[in-house]
Amino acid sequence: MAANVSLPPGQRVDKWLWAARFFKTRSMATEAIHGGHVRLNGTPVKPARDLRPGDTLDITAGHQHWTVIVRGLNELRRPASEAQTLYEETEESRTRRETVREAQRLAPSPGSELRGRPTKKARRQIRGFNEQY
Repeated sequence: MAANVSLPPGQRVDKWLWAARFFKTRSMATEAIHGGHVRLNGTPVKPARDLRPGDTLDITAGHQHWTVIVRGLNELRRPASEAQTLYEETEESRTRRETVREAQRLAPSPGSELRGRPTKKARRQIRGFNEQY
């Protein structure tokens, strides 16, 4: 007969991603998981899967990609300074994100400086450009 070995309590992956502030809402975290943007220990995961300290998560949100090691669990969404204690980003992940950030700074995407609605002058230029073709 096998002995009852109790595992340390876990936490749902979607709830942890929300508490660790990788996503603004739990539903956004769930959508990312269903979309395949979150992997637990290298394998696809479902939102209700239990997460434990020591697990490795690969997270993609927008153009950001993190590889983190879970260091703690928290049921509540706390301030960002406390949320950062829940995980440790790998050195490889940190250098990859810094490289991408530097590349974006040196060569910004076209139109990234545009904010809000076009002005009257800009609308005329757009209309004129579209009418040429």
